[in-house]
Amino acid sequence: MRLVPPYIESLEPYKPGKPIAELQKELGITNVVKLASNENPLGPSPLALEEMRHHEQDLHRYPNGGLELREVLAGRFRLKVGNVIAGSGSEGIMSNIIRAFLCDDDEVLTSEGTFVGFYVLARSRGTRLVTVPLKEYHFDLGAIASRINEHTKIIYLANPNNPTGTIFTKAEFDAFIKRVPSHVLIILDEAYFEYAQRSPDYPDSMAYRYDNVITLRTFSKAFGIAGVRIGYGFAHDSLITNLLKVKLPFEPSTLAQAAGIGALRDEAFLRRTLEVNEKGKRSLIPLLHALGLMTISTEANFVCVPLANEEAVNALYGGLLSHGVIIRPLRAFGLPHCVRITIGTEDQNRILLGALKGVLATMHQATVIP
Repeated sequence: MRLVPPYIESLEPYKPGKPIAELQKELGITNVVKLASNENPLGPSPLALEEMRHHEQDLHRYPNGGLELREVLAGRFRLKVGNVIAGSGSEGIMSNIIRAFLCDDDEVLTSEGTFVGFYVLARSRGTRLVTVPLKEYHFDLGAIASRINEHTKIIYLANPNNPTGTIFTKAEFDAFIKRVPSHVLIILDEAYFEYAQRSPDYPDSMAYRYDNVITLRTFSKAFGIAGVRIGYGFAHDSLITNLLKVKLPFEPSTLAQAAGIGALRDEAFLRRTLEVNEKGKRSLIPLLHALGLMTISTEANFVCVPLANEEAVNALYGGLLSHGVIIRPLRAFGLPHCVRITIGTEDQNRILLGALKGVLATMHQATVIP
């Protein structure tokens, strides 16, 4: 008898973007700009930090499972508490979905070129993961619907998609949902919802009421508290009831819950975050084009840049590291010829562009880029 199931032995764990401290140690430098992990360049929400400080004296007590945050979210979105779940980031809730709803003969269906963390979670259960190609760097909802069969249990959709930044529209989603049987569970991962919600074509999942849809959102991106791991989800109460059965009983932590509650009150910080991102997008993308780089249209806080091949990706990534700039190669996401660059502050974007000019010139000389 094998101690470790073969699907676990063969699993490639999720690998986050290169940490700042690691590059500082490798190169012996202090000034590093990390534009690899779509973190908020402004730092954490001040009201999130304030709310965490108010709960420091409660750390000898066990958490209440996110009940207070669930109540706040239910009030904000005019739902019952039974329609809301809180967890350790949206990935924590994804993990609970995999545990709660998948059986051995079930299949999971999604796209190529999407969030690698979901691939890892889906494969960790040992069920079959079916993927369809992106269509011009977008989710091809028609092709996904065509792959639904009697074994399909979960469909994962990221909107905006990570790592491409693209969205599917209201019209596309409306046509898609009509083709999905009611017993198939749809995960709508809206980790970048705050950045995309202004788009008139964006299908905010909270405007729909389908019993087989779970919406996932996070405080990691727009609210800048990725380090405390707090996310939330909305769904029919029967789905939430079963998710609560498998989640860790004291998840999320006291400080994570407090941070989420504080962040929800921090409307000024959210406005500033979105303004900085829009300004950065408007200035950075034309300058990337001026350097001869192609970009994928994005509704998130990052931009996906296709290159000629993986050799060019490795050359660009390594060259920028030598300048103290970290971006994200996308081989693990199924896009080995692409990199993802977080939109930073004005100063961070300026440093990136300065480094890019030198690195790209070297790459051209070495014929890495034709």
